[in-house]
Amino acid sequence: MKNFKTMFFYLRLPVAMSLLGHGLVRLPKLQAFSSWMVETMEKSAIPAALIIPFSYILPIAEAILGVLLMVGFQFRYTLMAALILMSVLILGSSSIENWSAIEAQLIHAVYLGGLWWFYEKNISVTP
Repeated sequence: MKNFKTMFFYLRLPVAMSLLGHGLVRLPKLQAFSSWMVETMEKSAIPAALIIPFSYILPIAEAILGVLLMVGFQFRYTLMAALILMSVLILGSSSIENWSAIEAQLIHAVYLGGLWWFYEKNISVTP
């Protein structure tokens, strides 16, 4: 493909911006976000001892993964990390029966999987 790098940048840009945006809007209000998450997950079987540290790590992880996807650094590993993050989020959303959040998380996961498939399919033909 002649312009694979350019095209692939624009294909990964939407999901990178979504992750980056999720992280960046939560970072300035980290304490409030953590409190909200703990309150939201009260009915979950997941212990608060796990939710609290995760609520502080999540925005940082989202922002970092967004940047890494945008610049294309260690693409396969970044995709693996993003898919693992989506899986953890889906597990948490399932535990409180938040089906609408799962839809958005699944869309992200399918998009990330599609990027991975597209990358693997075309990387060998790119000069």
